[in-house]
Amino acid sequence: MRFFLATANPDKAREMVDILSGAGVHVSARPPDIPDVEETGTTLEANAELKARAIADATGAGAIADDTGLEVDALDGAPGVFTARFAGPNATYAQNCEKLVAELAQTPPDQRGARFVTAICVVWPDGSAQTFRGEVEGVITDGPRGSNGFGYDPVFAPLELDGRTFAQMTSEEKHAVSHRARALRAAAAHLASRS
Repeated sequence: MRFFLATANPDKAREMVDILSGAGVHVSARPPDIPDVEETGTTLEANAELKARAIADATGAGAIADDTGLEVDALDGAPGVFTARFAGPNATYAQNCEKLVAELAQTPPDQRGARFVTAICVVWPDGSAQTFRGEVEGVITDGPRGSNGFGYDPVFAPLELDGRTFAQMTSEEKHAVSHRARALRAAAAHLASRS
């Protein structure tokens, strides 16, 4: 059975292919002629389903979509569903990180708790859907560290490891604990159970 990824973000697509193929699930890239899907949902799950259904409808095949948010305790859970647009509609990764670090400049280290959350939605060709959630707790650092990864990886250090940010880790180290990997592994298990 064929599944397309809904993401148009090449960094996310690469990470999703790595994790899913490691779990035995093979996916195809999103067809380039399909327009972007407006993320109008108020939750990560709703946005993931919007994107997955749009790709499934356009291709007639199954689709796998994600939506990821960073929830910062000191910002009352922001940026949340606005994570990719935190510094503006066309913000770069660096601009989003800079804004986050600036917003937390006066926040003590012990109050910089945050979590990354990913919602993965799998839509089957028959229209049935299932959503999976992955989370990882961490802290926001006082500035970027490392050059790997993407998005907020340079300023997010997961609590489970040794204080390094995701951007200071290899892909394998990040995939062992990341929010996206946890949600994708759950989705892969679901796919295996239905195939």
